[in-house]
Amino acid sequence: MKSLDTLDWSSLSRDLDAEGAALAPSLLSVQECKALAALYDEDASFRSHVIMARHGFGQGEYRYFAYPLPDLVKTLRSKFYNALVPIANRWNESLGTAARFPATHAEYLQQCHSAGQSRPTPLLLAYGPGDHNCLHQDVYGDHIFPLQVAILLSEPQIDFTGGEFVLTEQRPRMQSRVQVADLTQGDA
Repeated sequence: MKSLDTLDWSSLSRDLDAEGAALAPSLLSVQECKALAALYDEDASFRSHVIMARHGFGQGEYRYFAYPLPDLVKTLRSKFYNALVPIANRWNESLGTAARFPATHAEYLQQCHSAGQSRPTPLLLAYGPGDHNCLHQDVYGDHIFPLQVAILLSEPQIDFTGGEFVLTEQRPRMQSRVQVADLTQGDA
């Protein structure tokens, strides 16, 4: 895993402010991507399995990791939280929202667990030909961190074709704005 300390956080922060999304290229190696993807078939690694079509979420499936999280997932989640929390707190301040997020991921997890949000939320998605995920927001409980990280584990044009990662911003009294993230394997 590329050290998150080597990322240009000033640039990432500017992109998040301006576009609502930012690219961290080559975060994971090909080997790390393959190792994480291979976990999908290990039932003991997951707490639940969702077939999207059953719920009207799209076509494909995903699995939520169970505790204990794989080391790489646990490390990524903690390090990204610690790097993103200043941005999240700045956003809340700009919006006039009184809530502030604690400085460390461990403190935030404690806050979530105390409120009854004790299930881990990292997940792996699996798509086949023609599969898709409908536009959605990921929310679970009252404590919601406003930033998410998605990492592409497959190699475009080799493991799949199509499969664009689309972000949509719903703007009040305006047309929605769509952004397609051009990801390669290991990008976040």
